[in-house]
Order: sequence, then structure tokens, then C-alpha cells
Amino acid sequence: MLNLTATAAFGLEAVVKREAASLGFKDIAVSDGRIDFTGGVEAIAKANIHLRSADRVLLRVGEFSASSFDELFENTNKLPWEHWITRDGKFTVTAKSVRSALFSVPDVQSIVKKAVVEALKRKYSANWFTEDGPEYTIQASLLKDVAALTIDTTGAGRGLHKRGYRPKALTAPLKETLASALIALSYWKPGRIFLDPVCGSGTLAIEAAMIAANIAPGLTRNFASEGWPQIEGRVWKDARAAAYAMINTAAEPLFFASDIDSDAIGLARVCADKAGVGEYIRFETRALKDLILPGDYGVAIANPPYGERLGSVKEVEQLYAEMGRVFKNNTWSVYVLTADEFFESSFGRKADAKRKLFNGMIKADYYQFHGKRPEKP
Repeated sequence: MLNLTATAAFGLEAVVKREAASLGFKDIAVSDGRIDFTGGVEAIAKANIHLRSADRVLLRVGEFSASSFDELFENTNKLPWEHWITRDGKFTVTAKSVRSALFSVPDVQSIVKKAVVEALKRKYSANWFTEDGPEYTIQASLLKDVAALTIDTTGAGRGLHKRGYRPKALTAPLKETLASALIALSYWKPGRIFLDPVCGSGTLAIEAAMIAANIAPGLTRNFASEGWPQIEGRVWKDARAAAYAMINTAAEPLFFASDIDSDAIGLARVCADKAGVGEYIRFETRALKDLILPGDYGVAIANPPYGERLGSVKEVEQLYAEMGRVFKNNTWSVYVLTADEFFESSFGRKADAKRKLFNGMIKADYYQFHGKRPEKP
């Protein structure tokens, strides 16, 4: 069994834990910013293809105490790197250090790189490597003098938010992984009306439609570990075949998204088509104040512009006030992610619940206004 980690933005660990459990992974443990679990090589493919709210999937090689560079070198050198890094493998090292004696990130990277090279020299009886084979990214994470050494199975620069359906991004886009988590934290379920009234490039509506259609988020993209000889090609082929078989082609077209920016709506349509859910979503160029709710008992989730994204405090307050007027209908549940601490005042209502999250590096609150639940037939 392999020890694996799915990294997550702070505040979203519970969401990723539920996803991991639904995929059947074992020995799930949660800590800040990570969810640990176990599985065979098949779990690497399954996690990368199916996890919606995680940032990336890491293979845990070892963990140990390290309060000196000598300890870091010796313990890193003892790990079984040859089990994964081939003789011709090309590898890089990234690092981070939080509240640790070894606070210099460049020095940590250098020491770990040297220790891994020396370990591979010993195991392969070689003094020089071509480094023209499979690519590996080693991550060295130090927290309170404990070093965790992992290999990134997703790939450097290929985080799980890169679904592949967005050809270009608008200013300050919402990451697909965070959008999926916001949906998971709401009352929305497939079969209920979904609306994003300030949709930008359409990420929230697209992610919700993909959930309803059960389209795995990583189904059409590739990952670094696909090039590793230790994972046979059939593993990825079988994982994708299983994911395709799970797609719900009878998903209901109950998704609505609008924005005042016609260029944004044009891009959103392109993204939705590329994601395979264009037929399920009705996109419309419309100002928020002119919005007509498409039915009762719907769920609206929004990441409205705020601060510098909108231009002025007055414009922000006006937008939020318009949103409050539109959603006076108490059959609708409304969820809003914003860093504006005065949002409730402008919206005109106090939230039923509020959750602290991070939108990139920006601290934000997820305001939750719970409407009436649909009556059972």
C-alpha cells in the first residue's frame, strides 16, 4: 500500500475528506491543509482524475525530525528514492518551511537535492545521470522541525484546478477546485435549480453541471505520474474508462448563469462547451438588478467582484444591495464568497452561517443564507 496525501486550501479539508471517502480510499486522516490516505498505484490515478476540491496528490516517501542540515541530509539520503526515480529520471526539488529551525528554503532545497543524488548514485552505482527520462517533483515541507518528503504525482504547474476547459482567464478568476468546494458546502444537490448571477467566466455553474453529470474533473487532462514506468499505462486507461462509464447523460438542464459583461458570457459559453456541459447551462448577459429568478427553491452561489476588482466602495455596496433585493424570495438559498467584511450590511440581511476561507491568498468569508427547503411531493 502507498501513503498518499491530497493537499487542500485551509478550511476545505473536510470537503476533500468526504471526497476521498466516497472514492473508497482507506486510512483517511486529516490535518491542516492535507488529507492522508492509503491505496495501491490505482489510487494515484483515481485520486487525480476524480478529486474535485483538492489542490494536488502527493506520494509520501518519508517523514522525520530535522532540526539541523545534517539530520535533513542523512534522513533524506536513507529514503528509497530508487523505488520511484529512474536512473534517467529528471527531478527538481521545491521546499517550504514553517516555524522550523531550518528556515532557509533555498538551503533546504539544495540539501535535499544533494541527498537524493547521493542516494541514487549509491543505488544505481553511477556517478552521472542523463536526466532525460520521466519527470519528478520532490517537495520538502518542514513544519515545526518535522520534514515531510513527497513526490508530486499531479505535476509541477499542473494543479488539479487546471481542468482543461478554460482557454484563458479573466481578472482574478475563481479556482475550479474552490468553486467545487463552495458547491459542496451549500444545500445544492443535483435536481435543484442552480444560479450564479455574477458568473464571470462561468466556473461555478460549470462545476455544478459537471457534478450533476458526474463528469470527473480530471478526465480529459494528463498528469506527471502518467510518465512514470512504475504505473502501467493500463492503470490510467482503466481509471478513465471507469470514469467515462459513470457519466450521467440524463442530467437535468437546471443551471443558470448571468453577467453584465457580454465578453465574459462569451468566454463562459466556450468553457462550458469544452467541459462537456454547455447543453445544461443557460448563459445570459444581464445586469444583476434586472435578474428574474428562474423558479422557486433554487440555490444561488456567487463570487461577486469586490475591492479592486470592481473599482470603488460605492459600486461594491450598490452591487451587494442589488443582490439583496433580488434574493428577497425566501425559497432561495444564497451563498456568497467575498472578502468585504461589510457585505451583510449592504446585502440587507445577516447570514445564517459564515465560514472563513481563502480565495487564493485573500482571506474571505462564505456567507450562507438558508431559504425554505422544497416541499416533499
